[in-house]
Amino acid sequence: MIAGLDTREIVELALLLIATGALSGFLAGVFGIGGGAILVPVFYECFRIAGVPLEVRMPLCVGTSLAVIIPTSIRSFQAHYKRGAVDMSILRAWWLPIVIGVVSGSVVARYAPERLFKIVFVCVAWSAAARLIFAREGWKFGDDLPRGPLMRVYGFCVGILSTLMGIGGGLFSNLLMTFYSRPIHQAVATSSALAVLISIPGALGYIYAGWPAAATYPGIAALQIPFALGYVSLIGAVLVMPMSLVTAPLGVKAAHAMSKRTLEAAFGCYLFIVGSRFVMSLVGGQ
Repeated sequence: MIAGLDTREIVELALLLIATGALSGFLAGVFGIGGGAILVPVFYECFRIAGVPLEVRMPLCVGTSLAVIIPTSIRSFQAHYKRGAVDMSILRAWWLPIVIGVVSGSVVARYAPERLFKIVFVCVAWSAAARLIFAREGWKFGDDLPRGPLMRVYGFCVGILSTLMGIGGGLFSNLLMTFYSRPIHQAVATSSALAVLISIPGALGYIYAGWPAAATYPGIAALQIPFALGYVSLIGAVLVMPMSLVTAPLGVKAAHAMSKRTLEAAFGCYLFIVGSRFVMSLVGGQ
């Protein structure tokens, strides 16, 4: 028995996490999303099976997701940058507000109730799902991204919401850029760069936020060193990272070689389904 699980259960969880890593890496390349929208729901089920208490389960999912996104987003960004698809002017405008948002989100994560993480995930996932499934060419805020204070507010919102949701920020930045008439391939490429800005300080913030969890739940092996650092599960990260690194460049090739409409609709359906799962969790208290 390890962490309360027998050998068969451990093998099944390991295979699930490896497969999830492959899928999240591919989607990181295709959509520039960092893969967190895939990782968080799967981590939630894995940590539930492993007996992680409800009070700390969701932040552990979010922190682990951000840690996994670090190498995936770097790999995805490098591949997009080589193709000249990244808009560096957006990075220069957003990097500071995003970092401030990430730090703010990490502080909130230390004191926020577990329900807050689910509520944020559901609201954002369903909003993105509606945009992906029912997207129309006429749905836009303007012909180009704004300048000045509003642009900085957008950056801060991308940082804090991504940190609370455990994603690389691609959902938000993709939506914003496409709503302001930017080409989808440019939005995907630039989002992969933003994921690097969000995931590194975000993961460090969750290590800080979850440091007291090990002492609060001494009987839960999944929260103790060497299995975890704060709200970052080292086991989950180690199993997911390798395959995500392998498949991220494949996703980039797919993004630049095919129409994304079918994939957008499919991903929108997935976001709606996992959002519904967390609604059921909020209602049922599980």
